[in-house]
Amino acid sequence: MLRANETVTGWSRFDNKWEGIRFSDLAKLVRPKSNARFATIEADGGYTTSLALMELMEPDVILAYNFEGKPLEVLHGGPLRLVVPKKYAYKSAKWVRKVVFTEKKELGFWEQRGYSDSADPWKEERYSY
Repeated sequence: MLRANETVTGWSRFDNKWEGIRFSDLAKLVRPKSNARFATIEADGGYTTSLALMELMEPDVILAYNFEGKPLEVLHGGPLRLVVPKKYAYKSAKWVRKVVFTEKKELGFWEQRGYSDSADPWKEERYSY
């Protein structure tokens, strides 16, 4: 899957080649409770981010384990990184360790510090002011 990587600092990297499992396929295997509306992604170092299940079920959202045809290096979030192409990169958590399905939205690491929860690069939604 080729995707751009949009950052809140204004730079982008285009045509990234990611390989992994679709989040929607993982959700089908796990079968979250019927009241789950969100998922909180927990990563190394206490990092978290939360997204609506509706957004995570998009076909281009993956848990990546390969980058540019090679195993994902630790520098880029290996061994497992969430890739959410339609959001700013802070929603694409590196070093994923756990996915928690929840009924209510939880603010993640950057969202607790004033970054936008919607994180839409096309609307330039960087901050939550």
